[in-house]
Amino acid sequence: MQRIDFNCDMGESYGAWRMGDDAALLDHVTSANIACGFHAGDPATIHRTVRAAVARGVAIGAHPSLPDLQGFGRRAMAIGPAEAYDIVVYQIGALDAFARACGGRLSHVKAHGALYNTAAKDRALADAIAGAVRDVDRSLVLYGLSGSELVRAGEAAGLTVAAEVFGDRTYQDDGSLTPRGRPDAMIEEVEASIAQVKRVVLEGKVRSVSGKDVPVRADTLCIHGDQPGALAFAKRIRAALAQAGVEVKTLAAAR
Repeated sequence: MQRIDFNCDMGESYGAWRMGDDAALLDHVTSANIACGFHAGDPATIHRTVRAAVARGVAIGAHPSLPDLQGFGRRAMAIGPAEAYDIVVYQIGALDAFARACGGRLSHVKAHGALYNTAAKDRALADAIAGAVRDVDRSLVLYGLSGSELVRAGEAAGLTVAAEVFGDRTYQDDGSLTPRGRPDAMIEEVEASIAQVKRVVLEGKVRSVSGKDVPVRADTLCIHGDQPGALAFAKRIRAALAQAGVEVKTLAAAR
């Protein structure tokens, strides 16, 4: 039986600003990537999201970002490996503390936004992220875009690495994600999302926006909690995977 982890970026509310329906999404995913306060999230939001994930048996991951609250972590910033290392260690520590306080444990780390996409191609940045994860806790799983430098850096650092694919993002010919500034960056129709998910999970391929089939490795599947209709996507994708005979489990359960 084929198996995949189903993750969601969440915990991205901040103060009086509310983003996504995290509580409902947690009923359908197996792993939660929780914002650490640099692009979104505040102590109360982190606490609430971690507590809800622990209650549902959902794996807890740190979702570290560039320090960019105003730009939601999606704007490129020129930072060096040393600074990247420090901000990732700092943010992992925040999530780890809340996980322990809520009676759970941190299971994985997934970079957010511009940090994630830059590290997919920049090996020095990828090495810094992988080194930060390793030095905090080498049992943590590092999530990275399938085929990326971040995956290779994690493997070189001796970490367990999860190659990530996306159910609500489109792809370029080189396997990278279509930049957010383009109108075709997101998949907005749930049937199109399900078709992409089935291909990446069952066939190990994704169709790029230009029509090219790109090989991918699918250990974990992501959707974004901030996308309109995220809950409907999660429900339908989970049902489609079950219908296709794919077991949906956390990576910790599979190890």
